[in-house]
Parts: sequence; C-alpha cells; structure tokens
Amino acid sequence: MSDWDIAIKRGVEHNVPRVFKVLREHPYLEDLARKVREGKLEVLSNLDYYIEMTMKSVERIGGKAYFAENAEQAREIVSKIVGSGKRIVMGKSMVAYETGIRKYLQSLGNEVWETDLGELLIQFADEPPSHIIAPAVHMTRERIRELIKEKLGIDPGDKHEDIVRVAREFLRQKFLTADIGITGANAVAADSGSIVLVENEGNIRMSSVVPPVHISITGVEKILPNLEYAIYEALVQAAYAGLYPPTYINVTSGPSSTGDVEQKRVSPAHGPKEFHLILVDNGRRKANEDSVLREALLCIRCGRCHFHCPVYRALDGKWGVPPYSGPMGAMWSAIVYGDYRPALLCSHAGNCREVCPMKINIPKVLEYLKGKYFSKA
Repeated sequence: MSDWDIAIKRGVEHNVPRVFKVLREHPYLEDLARKVREGKLEVLSNLDYYIEMTMKSVERIGGKAYFAENAEQAREIVSKIVGSGKRIVMGKSMVAYETGIRKYLQSLGNEVWETDLGELLIQFADEPPSHIIAPAVHMTRERIRELIKEKLGIDPGDKHEDIVRVAREFLRQKFLTADIGITGANAVAADSGSIVLVENEGNIRMSSVVPPVHISITGVEKILPNLEYAIYEALVQAAYAGLYPPTYINVTSGPSSTGDVEQKRVSPAHGPKEFHLILVDNGRRKANEDSVLREALLCIRCGRCHFHCPVYRALDGKWGVPPYSGPMGAMWSAIVYGDYRPALLCSHAGNCREVCPMKINIPKVLEYLKGKYFSKA
C-alpha cells in the first residue's frame, strides 16, 4: 500500500465510527440538521435579498462588507486591505484557497502562514488538500515527521502529541506578531452581521482576535437568516465531521468593543480594530438558479461523504479540483471552476446521500453534471 492508501485508511477507521457514536449519543443533532437545511433553503430562495441584508448588518456593527463576483475581485479586495510587507496568519478557509489568496498575498511581498495544522503541512509540502476538513489526511504521521524535520530542522518524534507540540511552538510567535488575520466562516448571520467559526485547535481564535485586523472571506451560500441558525450550522458541521463537541465556537460581530465606561459601547478594545467580511459569488448565484445544482449549495463542508465513498477511497483522495474533493468536491468543481470531469468518476454507490446531514442527493446532482458534460461534447 502507498502512503496515501495507509493514511486515508487510518483516517476512515478513526472517523467513521466516531461520527456514528456522536449521533447516537446526541440525537438532537439530526433535528438541528433539519433546521439548518430549512434555513439555508430560505436564504437560497431569496439570495440577493439576504446578501444585501448581511452587508448592511456588518456595516451597522462597525465592520466593512464587500461582495466579490469572482476570484479576481476577491484577490483585489484583499490586496487593497492588506497591501505589502505584512505578516499574515490564516485560519483554514476553503474560499481563500479557491480564490488563491495566500499565494497572491505572498507574491505581493507578504509573509503568510497557514495556522491550521493540516493546512500548514500542505503549505510545507506545497501540495493540494485531499479533504475539506482534514486537508493532510493523505499524509501518514511518519511522512509528517520527515516533512517537519526538513522544513523546521526539528525532529518531533513519532507521537501525534509531539508533532502537534512542535507545530504549536513554531506558530506561536507568528500569531503574536501578525499584522492581519484571515479566516473563513462556517456560517454568517444575516440579521446581525455575525460570523460563526467552529474549530478545535484554537488557531482560528488566535487568528481572529490577536492581529489588529481581521478579514473573513466566505461564500454567499454560508449566509443563514439569523444567528440562531448560524450557531446550529456550526454544531451540525462539527458533529458530522466527527469532532463533537467542538473545542471552540467563535462568534465575531464586527471589531472588538467594550461598554465598560458608562455602558457606552465603543471600538476597538483588546481585539481587532478592523473587521472585514468578503462575500464571494464565483459561480454560486448561477448555480442557485438551477434547481438541481442548488442542492449543492446546501453543503456545510463536514466531509462525511468523503469517507463513505468508494471512489474517493480508491483514488486515495485525488478526486476533484482543489480544495474541493470527494463527492461534494465533484459538485463544487463544476460550480466554481466549470470543470465537469470529476463528476464522471462517480460510481453512484449512493453512500454519500445516505450520510449527508443536509440530505443532498449527491448522486443525482453528479448524474445531472454528467449529462451536461456529454451534451457539450
């Protein structure tokens, strides 16, 4: 077996039974998943209205909101905020990868570091991610050990805990001296302009609180009607990803503030003095106009479909256009990049449909994309 085979096999063995255990012990999660689907459908049925509401809400709480039609506009917006010569720490963001933010900022003369451990390993190896939640799931701990020795000149040993410790020590000074933090958003509340981020490492909390400027970049499909739904999405995403309860759920509503002087709320306080939210379209609104592709926009990025898919496992995770992999990635490769070829590899086992918390009929969507591909041939 190759290292990729071994690593993904270990990932499946660790993740699949854990998710079933979480859902068995916390049955209310399935009810929350149904509510999240309802909330997302409400937004998708009135998408432009909710985009406008979200942007107005962000401005109302002291932040700045932007709408990017495509990846090029997203990079332009970020570059105007950041400039050059900055140290930047990034929390894991699929949309930042999709729009090429890290490498673009590096090309402008900035020092940019991924702070999610998996994303940091991907950055070290200069490889694409193989899973939306666990981007380095294709790496065995043996290979990770050698990669850290090569890049940092430190042998972390073979234990998982020691590997994490070395990465933590390397990143600590980056966090404390960063000029800007960039994150994604698991959900955005239209009514309050708040973003919700769920994590376990603490790197997102550091990236979004320690630097004086916080930029959040995310897709318009992450908008939910209100903060209640947004919190639900974070809980559901964590559960179906297999790490429940999550170590942290972060709610960010504009720049830092305080009301301790005569109860008058003012900004900034100890945290960021600036908050910027960039909502990215990049094919999403067009997909929303298609009754079949709209289903793909319900995806909450839990990554559960990957580990239950025989094609993903047979291909060692090399399926889809990065950062979108696996069954959901085959859908999103078409939406974002216009690449229908990943859909052709679907064998229609149907496992993905059965385990999806949003009840997306992924095989149906991929069959539809196959038809569109061959109609163009």
